[in-house]
Amino acid sequence: MTLLAAQTGITIEKVQIHEGLVHWLHQLEALNELTVGVLEERDLSRLLELVARRLRELIRARRVLISLPLASGDLRVAAADGEGVAALVGYVVPSESKASRVLARGRSERIDSLLEDPEVDQVSARRAGGLTALVVPLIFHDKPIGVISAYNKDGPDPRFTDDDLRLAEVFGTRAALAVHLSERVARETFNAILEAEEAERKRIARELHDETGSALSGILLSLTAIDQAATLREARQASAALQETARTTLEHVGRLAFDLRPSTLDDFGLGPALEALGAGLEEQGGPEVKLNVGLAAGERLPTRVETALFRITQEALTNVVKHADAKIVHITFSRQERSVVLTIDDDGCGFSRAQVPSDRFGLVGMRERTASVNGALDIESHRGSGTRLTVEIPIS
Repeated sequence: MTLLAAQTGITIEKVQIHEGLVHWLHQLEALNELTVGVLEERDLSRLLELVARRLRELIRARRVLISLPLASGDLRVAAADGEGVAALVGYVVPSESKASRVLARGRSERIDSLLEDPEVDQVSARRAGGLTALVVPLIFHDKPIGVISAYNKDGPDPRFTDDDLRLAEVFGTRAALAVHLSERVARETFNAILEAEEAERKRIARELHDETGSALSGILLSLTAIDQAATLREARQASAALQETARTTLEHVGRLAFDLRPSTLDDFGLGPALEALGAGLEEQGGPEVKLNVGLAAGERLPTRVETALFRITQEALTNVVKHADAKIVHITFSRQERSVVLTIDDDGCGFSRAQVPSDRFGLVGMRERTASVNGALDIESHRGSGTRLTVEIPIS
């Protein structure tokens, strides 16, 4: 009996060890999957929602809130996941609260009874239905990013364990990095947009000054010539010159207006706007543009999608004219079941991706345009074999 009991004890211990290893392996796999998902998301609001949802699933919490610091020292709830806590988004947590102090101290806390902790903000705890909590600071390189508050472990005992706390801290470290990267990308994107807008203003100002300004000066000279003409023939010659200058100026102003915002895009949609864009390029001595638009007659896409696709095509054709030395450009646009796909192929000289910085050839602008509509952009190019640009944008 003693021997049997010892063998049984060893067997039970092995089973417990195995179960523990399997449990930690599952948590490690889940944490890895969550980390990949979190680090791939760049939109801050969606990122915070993803962090709240994934962490709640990971530690089996009933509800999770994520709060970000305000300039006043308070915290603002920026994301919430769980039953009945969506209304807490936007709630301001006082600077004297447990969450604020955890962020200031940089140390996580496990609270087994919220009612007995004087630092806890009872308003948010009550609205979240909290009895117990984990409060984890999000810190990146000593910079306070925010605070995660998880309430009530699912099950008969609402208290969290030390293992839950360690797991939340590990995930919090990765979440802090992701939030930092998201904020950094947002700042860089904003700066890139400002730089692009300023460059566009300079281009328009230069063209107005150089071409339109000189054309208007020519019109004034022609009017003077008509006024001073000694014969009817001289007046007619000056009038003909004036008409030609006015016609050229009108065409130039029309091109500027088209670059700023083509009325064709608003009135008739993406297909006709792309046709006008290609025709204008050919008229200015550019490559031949062959367009294939797979949309039904009169079919329209969301305005943001049409604008993004038009601007991406416009930038791509500008690159072809400036850098590719191409003879033919194929533009293909197709409607898939849940997305739209734009492909632009040229037979130009191509370029080496390794030798071209990512901020050249308008790549930043095209990538940001694509990202603004949750799309994906891919560029294939090799020296001597042309370039292919593919954009796919989801359509709900």
